[in-house]
Amino acid sequence: MLKQIKFIILSIVLLMLGCNEKPKAEKELTAADILGNPDYLAISYGGYRQKSRDIQPTISELKDDMKILSAMGIKILRTYNVQLQQAPNLLKAIRELKTEDPSFEMYVMLGAWIDCKNAWTDLEPDHEIESEQNAEEIDRAVALAKAYPDIVKIIAVGNEAMVNWATSYFVRPRVILKWVNHLQELKTKGELSKDLWITSSDDFSSWGGGDTSYHTEDLNKLIKAVDYISMHTYPMHNSHYNPQFWHVPEEEQNLQDSVKIEAAMQRALLFSQKQYDSVTNYMTQLGIKKPIHIGETGWSTVSNGHYGKEGSRATDEYKSGRYHELMRAWTNKAGISCFYFEAFDEQWKDAANAFGSENHFGLINLNGQAKYALWDLVDKGVFKGLTRDGKPITKTYSGNKKMLMEEVLVPPHKEISVSH
Repeated sequence: MLKQIKFIILSIVLLMLGCNEKPKAEKELTAADILGNPDYLAISYGGYRQKSRDIQPTISELKDDMKILSAMGIKILRTYNVQLQQAPNLLKAIRELKTEDPSFEMYVMLGAWIDCKNAWTDLEPDHEIESEQNAEEIDRAVALAKAYPDIVKIIAVGNEAMVNWATSYFVRPRVILKWVNHLQELKTKGELSKDLWITSSDDFSSWGGGDTSYHTEDLNKLIKAVDYISMHTYPMHNSHYNPQFWHVPEEEQNLQDSVKIEAAMQRALLFSQKQYDSVTNYMTQLGIKKPIHIGETGWSTVSNGHYGKEGSRATDEYKSGRYHELMRAWTNKAGISCFYFEAFDEQWKDAANAFGSENHFGLINLNGQAKYALWDLVDKGVFKGLTRDGKPITKTYSGNKKMLMEEVLVPPHKEISVSH
């Protein structure tokens, strides 16, 4: 009996000791873990509400946005510069949310803006020389990556900084290569985490997927230097600039409008897939193998210019929602991260033109209304109790799809050739 009592006491003591043991720390996730993982959806983020970025979003506003995005399943954000206060405040907001709720997850692809000399001035941009401000921008990005290693998992050197149509500010690949090498060296020295991934986020053509004029030795060295390629693809823009894929072909012109629209959206998806494949093929030609993710793609819902009623007839909420659905389905299945552009409408982008397409790429508008792409999430109740600028998240068009579809335009028809 005494032996039984001792055994029981010993068992209780061991059980109590086991309960007091600290749980083993979970492995900290890295870029390699989250990129390409469909459980970690990505999005491009800007929290600006007003017509000028002089008015920065507050910490409280940023936290509200993070709660909304988290409810959508978003766990990776892409930012664009560290010149302004939004990015540092965003990291602070995420840390506060993690302190309040240790289960809260949000990671950041931190953008460092890169310019050429004389960019955004009255002087002629000099694309052969970089801006003196680039070094300070990189230093700021490094400081934030050191201060928030649990949140900043990627640094992107430049945004569309190598593509030649960015005439106000583009630089040669050697400039991007210089700063990528600098950051990789800091990793080697132990000043930055070895798990921090370094890239540049640019148009597919800048990564060798388009015109052969981009196929330079400096680009090849850059592809070798980055940890992965972040490429952009925009069939919506190309519905104006390269519309061959967008116009309704002759054999479809007698079909119902709904069928024509769906066929056009399928061609838009194929357009992006081909651009992705073109970058993959160029990298393969170089004998290099590393991940390629989509750093930016999106579809505006409004345009009074190239993409609207008098143009390519691409922009409306239905087509935007369908494109979002198609891109998420493809990239999730293929193990590709897609930093969808963008989370919320931002009216500073074309402040003088309220109906300019750049103001309307968001999945949620400035009235806190979820556009058609997110109606199903509203129905599921994921936004319950969440607000943006004090407004609950509701549906555009009051959720009336018939009303929404009345504004959907069929893409233009290709001209039918007449044989003589």
